[in-house]
Amino acid sequence: MSKQAYRPPLADRLRALGGKIAFGLTVVVIVSPAILVFLWMLSLAFKNEVENMAYPPEFLPSAPTLANFVKVFEASPFALFTWNSIIVSGASTVIALMVGVPAGYGIAKARASGLAVLILISRMTPGLSYLIPLFILFRFLGLTGTLWPIIITHLVITLPIVVWIMIGFYEDLHPELEEAALIDGANLWQGFLYVALPLSRPGIVVAAILSFIFSWNNFIFGVVLAGRETRTLPVAVYNVLTFEQVSWGPLAAAALIVTLPVLILTIFVQREIVSGLAAGGVKGA
Repeated sequence: MSKQAYRPPLADRLRALGGKIAFGLTVVVIVSPAILVFLWMLSLAFKNEVENMAYPPEFLPSAPTLANFVKVFEASPFALFTWNSIIVSGASTVIALMVGVPAGYGIAKARASGLAVLILISRMTPGLSYLIPLFILFRFLGLTGTLWPIIITHLVITLPIVVWIMIGFYEDLHPELEEAALIDGANLWQGFLYVALPLSRPGIVVAAILSFIFSWNNFIFGVVLAGRETRTLPVAVYNVLTFEQVSWGPLAAAALIVTLPVLILTIFVQREIVSGLAAGGVKGA
């Protein structure tokens, strides 16, 4: 006699269906404003100025044009600013990983919760509070007008992110593996390098991606510390604004140029982000 597959009662199935519907509606409510803003920015970037100023607003361009992108690249050296952003975000992320991953491991193993809270507070502190002393220091050292002040100040953003994420990740690692390495004769540094570090790859990937994105989008440090040739992309978007009028087409095109690299990066590494989240890489974040 064949066994029939168990089917939950109708009330349980309806409850599960209602939960899925509620979850879907919640996701739509949360995500739809960001999607709407992005689509509207996309529409502005491909419309001419007459359509952008039309009332009532027209969402779809009658004749899509690339003139706004051409105008942006003609008005400013956006290729140089893109290269500056890549250097600043990449360097600040790499330095933060080199310092923050061992620091997160040490704090997690020492159970120094007070130091972890201090790092979280430093992440929550507004960047403006660091600007004046750092600007005076960089001017004294003769570094103003170079990329180094921006890279160093971006560590204020990237380093706490890396440390905080890695603390949560290393707290979830089973200590038996490291203890086995120590029993076999390895020292603490070798246990971290050959045991803990390879296992923490998902957490490192998540920390690197978030650090790069936050650094790429930062505006306040660049607008104060950058020179004419060392501006980053967010500062370049701000410089698209003029005193005569707001040209929505070029402004949207410039904003799209800034957003596109990070968006492409997120799409390509989303699997790594999900695996890092599932592995506990952002516990407590």
